[in-house]
Amino acid sequence: MENQGQGPHTRVLEALGPAITAGDHTPGTVLRTEELAAQFDVSRTVVREVIRVLESMRLVTSRRRVGVTVLPPEEWNVYDPRVISWRLAGRDRPRQLRSLTVLRSAVEPVAAGLAAHHADPAQCAALTEHAMGMVATSRGQQLDAYLVHDTAFHRVVLTASGNEMFARLGDVVAAVLTGRTAHHVMFTDPDPAAVSLHVQVAEAVRVGDAARAEELTRQITVGAMAELDVLAP
Repeated sequence: MENQGQGPHTRVLEALGPAITAGDHTPGTVLRTEELAAQFDVSRTVVREVIRVLESMRLVTSRRRVGVTVLPPEEWNVYDPRVISWRLAGRDRPRQLRSLTVLRSAVEPVAAGLAAHHADPAQCAALTEHAMGMVATSRGQQLDAYLVHDTAFHRVVLTASGNEMFARLGDVVAAVLTGRTAHHVMFTDPDPAAVSLHVQVAEAVRVGDAARAEELTRQITVGAMAELDVLAP
C-alpha cells in the first residue's frame, strides 16, 4: 500500500523532482531507468512516465543510448509551480523566495494599475470579498484560512489586468504564497499594514484609480521583501 494514498507515479515524482532541484543529482548526472526502478521498487513504465514529466519541466533530458541526464538550473522551467514548490522545500529556499518576490515586485504593481482600467464589476467584487476575508482571518493564527483569500486576491489582480501573460503568473504567485505559509516564512499573524493595503488596493481598482492601485501594490511587495529580510535572510 502506497504511503499517504500516493500512487507509484506520484511517489517517484515527489522524490526525484525535489532531489534534482536540491542538487542531490548534480547537472550532468546520468540516471538509469533500471536503477531508478529498483531504487523505488516500481516498474520501468512508471519511471519512464515520471521522466517524461521531468522532461516537460526541463529538469532532465533523455537520449537513446545515453540515458536520462540532469540539466543545469538555467535550463529548468522555473515558472512551473511544482518546480517552485520543490525549490521552496529545499535548502535554497531563501534565495528562491527572494527571486520570486522580486518577480512579484516587477509584475504585480503594473497588473494592479491595469486592473483599475479593465476590471469588471464581478472582479471588483471578488477583490473586495477577498480583501475582507483577509481582514477576517488576519488574527488568531488563521494562516491557512488567510492564505486562501490572499492567493485568490492576487489571482484576481493578475487576471483583471487584462494581460494574458500576467494572468498566467497566477499559479506562480500562488506557489510562493503557499510556500511562505507551508515553510513558516510568515509571522504568526499577517502584518496589519499589509492587510490594510490589500483593502485599499481593492478600493482603488473599484474606483479606477490606476496610479493609486499601482503604488499601493508596490508597497505590498516592498513589505513582503522586508519580511524576508527578517524571516529568511
